[in-house]
Amino acid sequence: MKIVKTAIDGPVIIEPQVFGDERGFFMESWNAAKFAEAGLDIDFVQDNHSRSQKGVLRGMHFQNLGPQGKLVRVVNGSVFDVAVDLRRSSPDFGKWVGVELSAANKRMFWVPQGFAHGFLTLEDDTDFLYKCDAPYAPQNEHSLAWDDPDVGIEWPLEGLDVQLSAKDREGTALAVLEAFP
Repeated sequence: MKIVKTAIDGPVIIEPQVFGDERGFFMESWNAAKFAEAGLDIDFVQDNHSRSQKGVLRGMHFQNLGPQGKLVRVVNGSVFDVAVDLRRSSPDFGKWVGVELSAANKRMFWVPQGFAHGFLTLEDDTDFLYKCDAPYAPQNEHSLAWDDPDVGIEWPLEGLDVQLSAKDREGTALAVLEAFP
């Protein structure tokens, strides 16, 4: 397993070791001991799976109270996955980092607590899996505006008809949301 640091302290890209031959492939998507050796000592409490069509944008979600860290990956299709630093004490507050995750590249992305998270599907029938280190608490969930110009996420929107939920259309601007300490 290879850990790739990003431009922001906290989120990392994980490139698993993949063993393949003419029959297919094998990889470990989670091994507590190996991840802890790599500095990711995480206790997961919930696994989630979503399927989306091309052009669906889900995010930018976060929970405040009860923040969640998420280990995310794609097992069918591809996404542009984004984390935005919402820790006011961080020198990277309001900055974002994005990575393409796909069934082909088998990358995983660790989004720690204190970050908003979202993704844009780049293919139909994209299956997105994520492990969470805290349970989902809908009463504490918030959405950062996916298109906030103060954040400036460079979504790969060309040729896409973006589909948003009502909640995601009503995201809050970075300047006024309740961020983390």
